[in-house]
Amino acid sequence: MTTTVSKITDPKTADPKIIVALDYPDAESALRLVNQLTPDLCRLKVGKELFTSSGPQLIESVQEKGFEVFLDLKFHDIPNTVAKACEAAAKLGVWMVNVHALGGQKMMAAAREALEKYTSRPRLIAVTILTSMDQQDIAQVGLQGTPGDNVISLARLAQSSGLDGVVCSPQEVAQLHQELAGDFLLVTPGVRPQGASQDDQKRTMTPKQALQSGASYLVIGRPITRAEDPLQALKVICTEIL
Repeated sequence: MTTTVSKITDPKTADPKIIVALDYPDAESALRLVNQLTPDLCRLKVGKELFTSSGPQLIESVQEKGFEVFLDLKFHDIPNTVAKACEAAAKLGVWMVNVHALGGQKMMAAAREALEKYTSRPRLIAVTILTSMDQQDIAQVGLQGTPGDNVISLARLAQSSGLDGVVCSPQEVAQLHQELAGDFLLVTPGVRPQGASQDDQKRTMTPKQALQSGASYLVIGRPITRAEDPLQALKVICTEIL
């Protein structure tokens, strides 16, 4: 049976909520998947492994196919270095870029200031606590409190630094949605359709639950990229969240 998604059809007006994670080692593998998807249903996330192996050329290739790109490199360095890196991302024309909130307010503010010169700048968000980290992991790196406590604290810091949003676990979305006013974006990995394997994610939620809790965008990888029919898997998720 073919699943249709009638409400998301016009690429010019659509704001796809799903960001497909291109967690591949090389451009050939990534583009094989990209060629099976459609930009009116999703955006694409390019992370460290793929960008390191394939560089800006891969970004240009998927943008030429109509996809908007979330460049997920999690910049974390001194303020000037991070600011320059964000400028380089803006010149690539990416839709979204991120930094590590643990880099502090000065670093995040410098990144935001560097992007202000661009008429159509990338959305700038911060990573709070990785979704693979649980209470034991938090304690091992010397942070006090729960993963959720740290997410809330870092999200507040990101907002006060002028960022557009944060990456957070679906488990913290509801509280962040309530506490952080305005159009502050909540980008959530650790999203798994009902019945899917959790893989290495420890704090997960279904796509529908995450959006109902206040998530702005959902990062989904293996449930789509490893599906026998990736486009069909994407359409099923789109149907679920409408």
